[in-house]
Formats: sequence, structure tokens, C-alpha cells
Amino acid sequence: MIHPHTYIHPNAKVAQNVKIDPFTVIHHDVEIGKGTWIGSNVTIMEGARIGNNCRIFPGAVIAATPQDLKFNGEKTYVEIGDNTTIREFVTIHRGTMDRLKTRIGNNCLIMAYSHIAHDCIIGNNSILSNSSQIAGHVIIGDWAILGGVCAVHQFVRIGQHAFLSGGSLVGKDIPPYIKAVRHPLSYGGVNSIGLKRRGFTLEQINQILDIYRIIYNKGLNISQALEYIEEELPATDARDEIVTFIRESGRGVIKRYTTGAMEED
Repeated sequence: MIHPHTYIHPNAKVAQNVKIDPFTVIHHDVEIGKGTWIGSNVTIMEGARIGNNCRIFPGAVIAATPQDLKFNGEKTYVEIGDNTTIREFVTIHRGTMDRLKTRIGNNCLIMAYSHIAHDCIIGNNSILSNSSQIAGHVIIGDWAILGGVCAVHQFVRIGQHAFLSGGSLVGKDIPPYIKAVRHPLSYGGVNSIGLKRRGFTLEQINQILDIYRIIYNKGLNISQALEYIEEELPATDARDEIVTFIRESGRGVIKRYTTGAMEED
């Protein structure tokens, strides 16, 4: 199962039924779960923790030291969950003192040429399309989908079940359950198709629509909108998730698209 032209450090822990193709290098202090396949010319460096039944395609580099000038050689990690696929030439960097790890969840698909920087957290079932570029300290929720060639600024948060159109430049937080589209990146409605595919009922989707109509269409500022939502709409997991996400946003959330807008303020 392991090609003789592969190098595996004696201290690496490789589980049963792992298949590793030729010319791949596995450094020390690496753990690889059972059933995982690693293609040729992959480099897996110190601190990688890779789950079960993952697939890592040729040219990927996992757990390289972060591109952060504050990094001082501290012991940090990359954690990759089960059943996650890492396509060709993806780079995923270890954490720093901020979180001590970069984490990719279960059942994710990270497409070719994408980069995930230090201290990022990517939720379960998320998809990063080709050449997604994720700066440090970014948090992406479960079931989020990024179109190709998205660029995400450091410390941005992207909510669960969000959908970002290809080529998006993300400088502000993306609330849960919505589509983020156009330039400058703006609220483009609720991701109702994605929610239907994942088993949300029509009643649940309509409530999410009502919440975002209040936030983006009622003419209230964010604080007023959140107060109105909490007072007038019944408490549900989705309502509380949206309100908490927006209230805790450090960079502010994207706005409604305005015709002729030239830049985000």
C-alpha cells in the first residue's frame, strides 16, 4: 500500500490501509488515519493530523510553517477531519499562538490550487472551489460553499450554509444562510436552494427570509433590526444563529447591493 519511493519519517504514525503513492514525503510528528489515500509528490509536514478515509491529491503541501512574521517556531498543528478531499496543489498552513491549529472539518472538498492560511477553521461539509485564497484567522461555517477564485481577508467570518459567488473579494463577514454576490460583495438573498437540498422545511426557509427582509429591506440600522427580530419573531435555532453571528461580527457584515456602488464603506 505504500510505494517504496515514498519517504516516511520513523516517528510518523500511519494507520492501517493507508495508500501512499511514490515520491511523497511524510515528516515526523504526523498522524494519518485509516483508509486515507495520498497521491504522488505530496508533502506532509510536522504537526499534521489527518483523519480517516481522506484523499490528498498530487502536489498538495499540508502543515507547512505559517507565512506570519510573528510565528516563532511554536508547536502548532493542522487538523483535517474524516472523509475530506484535498485536491491538487492545495496548501494548508499550521496555526500560530492565536489558535495553535488550523482545522478542516469532516466531509470537506478543497479544490485545486486553494490556500488555507494559519489559524483558519473550516466547518464540516464545506466546499472551497478552485483557487480559493483564505487568509489567516478566518472562520468558515458548516456547509458553506465558496465559488472559484474567492479571496477572503484575514479575520473574516463566513456563516453556515452561506454561498459565495465566484471571484468574490471578501472583506466583511458573511451572515449564515445567505448568498453573497456582485461587486462590491453584497447580500443577494437567502440560499434557499442549498437549504432545500439539506432538508430545511419551507417554513424554516420562510422564517430565514423574514429575518433578512427585516435586516436588509426595512430601513433599520443593524442594532434596530436585531432588536426588532428578537421582539417580533419566534425564537428558533436559525433566528438565534443569525442574531448572534451579526451581533458578534468584528468586521461588520456585508450590505445590500446598491446600484452604481463603486466600493464598500
